[in-house]
Amino acid sequence: MQKTPNLLLVFGSLLFALLCQLFPWTGQGIVFRPDFMLVVLLYWLLRAPYLCNIGAAWLVGALADLGAGSLLGQHALAFTLTAYVALSFQRRLVLFSETQVLAFTFALLVLAKFAVLILKLLSGNEMPTWHYFWPAVTGILFWLVIKFVLGAIAHPKSTEAN
Repeated sequence: MQKTPNLLLVFGSLLFALLCQLFPWTGQGIVFRPDFMLVVLLYWLLRAPYLCNIGAAWLVGALADLGAGSLLGQHALAFTLTAYVALSFQRRLVLFSETQVLAFTFALLVLAKFAVLILKLLSGNEMPTWHYFWPAVTGILFWLVIKFVLGAIAHPKSTEAN
């Protein structure tokens, strides 16, 4: 019998992601730092949409804005848009292979980066270099770690014989 994830696990993992996001990254770590909160949010949106929804995506995005000290609402809007797309395809993901789910998640991370980029450009910032998209690449690596760790916690293998 599989154990279903609970709300405490969702909030705990999002809190851990917030702490990772607020960690004082320096040097190249800033360039390569994945968007921890978005990756964990996407995991729960795709794994347990009954516990994590578009409203949670907006709240997590607002927390990311407050933590980054950026324009209030840009991450909230990007996370909400990404959550909408993720939830639109969530039921179809059971037909996807692991590689296709990974590619879909990468596309969602790039979508969020493009949404924030457009908002930054509209607010008067200059065009960033291609390094701007490194967090999407490292986000996929973090996705694999999160999928393994949270998957083991949320859905432990049963050791009982049937």
